[in-house]
Amino acid sequence: MTAPNRSAPFDERLRGAQAALRAGQAASAEGALRALAAERPGDADCLWLLGAALLAQGKTAVALEMLERALATAPELAEARVDLARAHRAAGNAARAREEVRRVLQREPHHHRAWLAYGDALVDLGQFTDAAAAFDRARLTDPHRVRIEEATAALTAGERRKSEAIFREILRADPSHVAALCGLAALSLAADVPEDAERLLRHALVQSAHTPLAWRGLGEALIALGRLAEADAAARHATQIEPDNPYTWIALASVATRLLRPEQALEAYERAARLQPGEVRLRTTLGHVHKTLGSRAKSEAAYKEALTLDPGLAEAWWSLADLKTYVFNDAEIAAMQRALAEGKRSRSEVAQLHFAVGRAFEQRREYGEAFAHYARGNALRRLDGPFDIGRFEARCARIRAFFDRRFFADRAMSGEPSRAPIFIVGLPRSGSTLLEQILASHSQVEGTMELPNILIITRELDALAPERNGYPETLQRVPAAQLTALGSRYLAQTDALRRGHERFTDKLPNNFSHVGLIHTILPQATVIDARRHPMDACFSTFKQHFAIGQTFSYDLEDLGRYYRTYLSLMDHWDEVLPGKVLHFQYEELVRNPEANIRRLLDHCGLPFEPACLAFHETRRSVRTASAEQVRQPLYTSGVGHWQHFEKELEPLRRALGDCLERFQ
Repeated sequence: MTAPNRSAPFDERLRGAQAALRAGQAASAEGALRALAAERPGDADCLWLLGAALLAQGKTAVALEMLERALATAPELAEARVDLARAHRAAGNAARAREEVRRVLQREPHHHRAWLAYGDALVDLGQFTDAAAAFDRARLTDPHRVRIEEATAALTAGERRKSEAIFREILRADPSHVAALCGLAALSLAADVPEDAERLLRHALVQSAHTPLAWRGLGEALIALGRLAEADAAARHATQIEPDNPYTWIALASVATRLLRPEQALEAYERAARLQPGEVRLRTTLGHVHKTLGSRAKSEAAYKEALTLDPGLAEAWWSLADLKTYVFNDAEIAAMQRALAEGKRSRSEVAQLHFAVGRAFEQRREYGEAFAHYARGNALRRLDGPFDIGRFEARCARIRAFFDRRFFADRAMSGEPSRAPIFIVGLPRSGSTLLEQILASHSQVEGTMELPNILIITRELDALAPERNGYPETLQRVPAAQLTALGSRYLAQTDALRRGHERFTDKLPNNFSHVGLIHTILPQATVIDARRHPMDACFSTFKQHFAIGQTFSYDLEDLGRYYRTYLSLMDHWDEVLPGKVLHFQYEELVRNPEANIRRLLDHCGLPFEPACLAFHETRRSVRTASAEQVRQPLYTSGVGHWQHFEKELEPLRRALGDCLERFQ
């Protein structure tokens, strides 16, 4: 502050207004500051803060006037000059902004906010290399740098509580601190709350319009929110600013993957790998992309290259196992067992190794040893991702009670009438990827992936209740026009994936819970239930190491109860929406492919095409655990495979109970 002789009440009110401004309450700050300015018209700090409050509300012209008045009174007031530079940027005069902030940096070369403002101006002027250097100087001159690095290290190590505590401590001192806001956003993304992440990142970008860290995070948040076109724009903006940062290219690759552009993703990941040649996990990621593209040899080579850098890398071993047809030799099994014995890996990595070793022993028909490893891996995963089966059953009971015949009758004229979406639901490892591959072989259908858009809507409906558990009941209050708007939003957000095809698939198995919501907002959408014998489906899920989600699969009893709940919900949809869902049995498809594929196409309103029978010849990217399997003709070896583990699977059989009688 510049004026030494103020009354205490004035100073206190000024500090309060400044705190409100930093917290993003610009309008209330403006009101308080105008009252203070009336008391002391020439007070430089008051004029500066009033200018900043006006700028935060987009009132650029009057903000410029206030900031110029502040600097006429106190030319050395660096914070006011930084905000003047920001105001000139907002007014479209980046060159003037650059000159103003240079004046600050000449006197105060360690001014953190000045470097951020300088970087913003340089980006606007297209001077990206210099801008990247300015943002790096901003990082180095951050007064909270040590604590930010400590919090970031904690986040990387999985110590989320510690990380959050540090970021919040920084934000209590400075609610507009860009790096701390980005850190909290990263925590929100890790907790699967992308809405909060976007809010935090937008606030960070108000402080510095082009900070690469914020743009990378924003791209990730927008992916999670299903807004892929916006995510792509955010990631591309970050690559302009920081083309030599590998994480920028990783962010772009993530968006390209979700946009079904695997070739672009591969190119971006390869660029990241060149920038960070010692990063072993980029090798496994390249392997995943090659697998998606169907380049089996390149996929194997990438995983093995990762293992030359880190012989105990759990992800690489499991990735080889997840190729399904890869056969481990004695030396490779010994290497995995050594990695387990060393005790140097994290719990999640040890779990992954157990799944890989289990697959190796299963290939050798050493079923008891294989199951022991699967069980250990699942027990470890359950420690990190506990699942409350009782809560899931209760939620599904609420869904059954809510979506009754009267609900649908009252909304018969609501929803977006498009027939484009084909939803494939069910349980994992039940043939959903195979169904998608068959449909994607049709000339009118685009095969996409597991899309999050319906789950995002359920999260939003959940959030309408105080305890964020409002779905499905909050749907009762949604007017017809908004239901139609939700369907239209879904189509708009997925439009980039359709590539001109009339129809497209949405293959998220867990959407079986949300058939009622789907029908409400997209009443003409097609729904197919991919179904498989419960013993085979559940055991196949139990021995699969899923990257995220599917926490119900870590316990055999939970799996059995989950399957029973799934069946109960599907029976309910048949009762209240007769004919809506086609139940497609995997075993029947294997026994009689053509008849069942014709039945599938009839349900979708599609004419028969021979290419659907030769689905394994269709060249497209496949991102699920079944990627290799759907590139082969139909085979019967998966039918009844659970019987090799009959003794070990007794808890599952008991949990499934009488529902097994439906699959004799």
